[in-house]
Amino acid sequence: MAEWIKVAELSDLPDEPEEAIRITCRARPIALFRLEDGVFALDDICSHEYSRLSEGEVWDDEVYCPKHGSRFNIRTGAVRGLPATRPVGSYPVKREGASLYLLWKE
Repeated sequence: MAEWIKVAELSDLPDEPEEAIRITCRARPIALFRLEDGVFALDDICSHEYSRLSEGEVWDDEVYCPKHGSRFNIRTGAVRGLPATRPVGSYPVKREGASLYLLWKE
């Protein structure tokens, strides 16, 4: 079953798109990114080796893993650079007023 879960307020996000925040939703660490066209959510753990993507560098629509430099598309979680070979999970985010909701699927 899928449900929208309130995870943050827009004001919780950094103003600069080069930064992310880490939240927890249903005991899962999630990274929230603000890009020019919206807010996006990815699993916060790199699929290559344990490292927080929320602490990585953001360039355009990619986040670079701070440990080994794997790159992931912020909108989809797709791998864009080795050493990672598996995508990370991505979640739809919607905004209602100043609140941000993540679509959680069981």
